[in-house]
Amino acid sequence: MNVLVTGAKGFIGKHMCQTLKRNGHDVFEYDLGSSEDELISYIKQSNFIVHLAGVNRPLNKEEFYDGNVNFTIKLVELIKKYNDKIVIISNSSTQASLDNDYGKSKKQMEDYLLSCGIKVFVYRFSNVFGKWCRPNYNSASATFCYNIAHNLDIEVRDPNYVVHYNYVDDICDEILNVILGKSNQKPYQIGYISPLYDCSLGHLADLLYYFKKCVESDTHLPLLHNEFEVKLFITFLDYLSDEGSTYNYATDARGSFEELYKSKKFGQISMNMSYPGITKGGHYHTYKKEIFYTVKGQCEIKQRNIKNNKMLVNNVSGNNPQPVDIIPYYTHSITNTGNENSYTIMWISEIYKPETHDTYKEDL
Repeated sequence: MNVLVTGAKGFIGKHMCQTLKRNGHDVFEYDLGSSEDELISYIKQSNFIVHLAGVNRPLNKEEFYDGNVNFTIKLVELIKKYNDKIVIISNSSTQASLDNDYGKSKKQMEDYLLSCGIKVFVYRFSNVFGKWCRPNYNSASATFCYNIAHNLDIEVRDPNYVVHYNYVDDICDEILNVILGKSNQKPYQIGYISPLYDCSLGHLADLLYYFKKCVESDTHLPLLHNEFEVKLFITFLDYLSDEGSTYNYATDARGSFEELYKSKKFGQISMNMSYPGITKGGHYHTYKKEIFYTVKGQCEIKQRNIKNNKMLVNNVSGNNPQPVDIIPYYTHSITNTGNENSYTIMWISEIYKPETHDTYKEDL
């Protein structure tokens, strides 16, 4: 598919473009500095528009309406003129139900889109968090992550105040599902991103200070009790990157693999994400020990003894997580057998080093 992303250089836009590209879609990126001629050219070629452009920190309140409403009207007018077969997938905000200028501008944008005559999906996002979010701007979670990572003070006005959060990758996954025809969301309606996480500001701060302590101590790993804490820890690590931490993140057509924690004493923990139907692995170790722990989705973990071909098969699910020991001299693989992306925490007893990799290719 050809997909136009407006607001492509923004926090969510960057993630969206990467998600689309690694899933084989051609992406046209439109943002500040792009010309109207470019926009028209992109519209003519596109099957979908992911409309993420907007204003949330203006110099005056009029900019809310100009950036959120007037630009959307202009975009739709160009679509009707040059390619009215395009499907629009647009962001909005849960603040659209509030009586402030940002919320009012988002509500006006929603109302216009839902009645414009173009096939449209509109989603209300809620306090989006994830790596690459700009701190000290309009996100408390990003500001907390950055300041705590850099030993700066944070201000928690009401520690009991509960905030509702969406994770940026969950947003991208849902939009991708719309494009692939796999979403349950109906057009011409207001949609919401699932899952929605609730966390008080005080608990958010406590978690981040705990993560910071764990990373600095190099003596123990953080205990992650649920998906929100896993995703928050992944986010927090991104704000440590400019302090010399060597956490790697890789993506390809199969999914992603991200290092979460490395300790010379306790080994390495990573997060493996796989798309449905994808198999990863096909290697063995001679002395390294691993544990796989699937926290979301369904997976089949296979192991084969390379000496006598004994097979071990474990079918695991994030609905009932259980650790699976990966045994030395057993070649192993993990396959996403479900209908959603799977997330598996992987511990290995030694930090990966190219000179002593102890990883040998062997098909099952």
